[in-house]
Amino acid sequence: MAEAKCEALLAEAIAAFRALLVRRPALVRVRLELARAFFLKGEDDPAKEHFERVLAGKPPAAVVHNVNRLLAEIRARKRWSLNLGFALAPDSNVSAASDNRTIWIDTAYGRLPFTYETAPKSGIGVLVWAGGEYQYPLNDRWRWRAGADVSRREYRGGEFDRMTLEAHTGPRWLIDDDTEASLLATVRQNWLADDPYYRDLGLRFEGHRRLTRRMTASLRASWFDRKYDESPDLEGPVMDVSLGGSYLLTPTLRADLRAGWWRERPERRRQRNDGHWVQAGLTAALPWGFTLGGSAALRRTGYEGDWYPFTESGRSRRDTTRVFRLSVHHRAFTLWGFSPRLSLVREDRASNAQLHDYERTYGELSFVRLF
Repeated sequence: MAEAKCEALLAEAIAAFRALLVRRPALVRVRLELARAFFLKGEDDPAKEHFERVLAGKPPAAVVHNVNRLLAEIRARKRWSLNLGFALAPDSNVSAASDNRTIWIDTAYGRLPFTYETAPKSGIGVLVWAGGEYQYPLNDRWRWRAGADVSRREYRGGEFDRMTLEAHTGPRWLIDDDTEASLLATVRQNWLADDPYYRDLGLRFEGHRRLTRRMTASLRASWFDRKYDESPDLEGPVMDVSLGGSYLLTPTLRADLRAGWWRERPERRRQRNDGHWVQAGLTAALPWGFTLGGSAALRRTGYEGDWYPFTESGRSRRDTTRVFRLSVHHRAFTLWGFSPRLSLVREDRASNAQLHDYERTYGELSFVRLF
């Protein structure tokens, strides 16, 4: 009885503090009390987010000490994490096809124009995803992680449907109060148009460190052996490394920067590629409940081998892709416990292999719930 009453009072307090922050998100003391209420209720993910934003507000030393202590306790007691989401996703170019109607191709008679008749296909997709993980405590510093994720994207006709199922397991090391690392054995199966497409088996490393009150850094690296069901010449190792950082300029404004490198080495030489990418973004919590986000990304890809006849004189293929994203959601609005978010994305790829140019604009109206 007393426990139920306590839960009800905490829920009432959370609703009151959230209502205040919807109108005035810069109120650090209110955010601190909201974080404490989430912590006492056992909802560690939102508690962690709000505690970290409190630290960006330059609180007194005693508050900093207590917040750091509670953040350490959150990290130590974490066991289950679950998520569920779905989205509607209109896309102007589901097939990522070139909109050039004339393609120049090298021939025995020189470089000649040809008519390209495959037009980009648009559609409205439905996305569904879910995931969960459990962390078993081995001792004060070590946990054993085990989890799985599934996602599915469907479009009318089924030609561009995709589905991915992944499972992982491995140790998590709490190195100190600000640093942790995980090494996970991972298996992943991908389906295209409901047919098995490829599967990955390999290792993934994840590292995370809080550098200052406002700044965190993360490192991620993976190696997979990729196998295809019907294209053995595409099989081979896939590697990637990325480094990211997040900086809370204020309790309501966050800047993110990430960069990475990857390499694929399939049997077919002309499909071997490597590249690098960088992405920067800002997220702002505005008064009256609105949160706006924006990001820009640049990705460069280089392929090996002779790309005749699609490149001039059979040169190797080179791609440059630019992606711009805007998103908005209202923090106070939920639908059956799901929080909606509207995103708009513009993606352009330029390639010296003209057939592989494309432009696409797509959006997502997503509904996400964390447990």
